[in-house]
Amino acid sequence: MIIVPVKEGENIEKALKKFKRKFEKTGVIKELRSRQQYDKPSVKKRLKMERAIYVQKMHQNEE
Repeated sequence: MIIVPVKEGENIEKALKKFKRKFEKTGVIKELRSRQQYDKPSVKKRLKMERAIYVQKMHQNEE
C-alpha cells in the first residue's frame, strides 16, 4: 500500500503528483503489461541480449 503524507495546506495536485511518482517507482504497471501476454523463454533471452548489446554500445560511446 502506498502512503503519501499530505502537509497542512498542501495543494491536492502536488500530493497527487507525489502519489503518481511513488506508484510508478513500484513497477506495478510495467509488471501488469508484461503479464498480459506470454513471451517464450527464447524471446526473453533474445530481448535481454539485445538490451545488453545496446547498453554496452552506449557505454563505449560515452568514452
